[in-house]
Amino acid sequence: MIMTVSEKAILLHGQGYNCAQSVLAACGEYTGMDEKTALAIAGGFGGGMRCGEMCGAVSGALMAVGLCCPYNDASDTEAKVKIATLAKALTRDFHDNFGCVRCLELKREGISCDELIAYEAVKAEKMIKDNK
Repeated sequence: MIMTVSEKAILLHGQGYNCAQSVLAACGEYTGMDEKTALAIAGGFGGGMRCGEMCGAVSGALMAVGLCCPYNDASDTEAKVKIATLAKALTRDFHDNFGCVRCLELKREGISCDELIAYEAVKAEKMIKDNK
């Protein structure tokens, strides 16, 4: 059975991986990153970087988009502007839909991590497809 990116992200989260790991690993089809590497890289980003700050689902999505729209040459100002614009748009969209980007506040509001993960995995997938 073929899973959607949101289904894969929720499945990973259900297995015990954090929100960032779940979103980044679920986007592996687009990033080309193997699941084990994605899980390792995003391991410290869950729980709002373990201090209730930026939602891990957003962090994972930003990592996935960054891998697909890389800014890895300091002289490439076009790539720098592009990823900055995409990062702002992804973060702004999340904020507009959920009221904030802070893990601690989202949890206080009772919003489920699965809802955030599914939403952000789909947004990352769309942003990657639209910007390849």
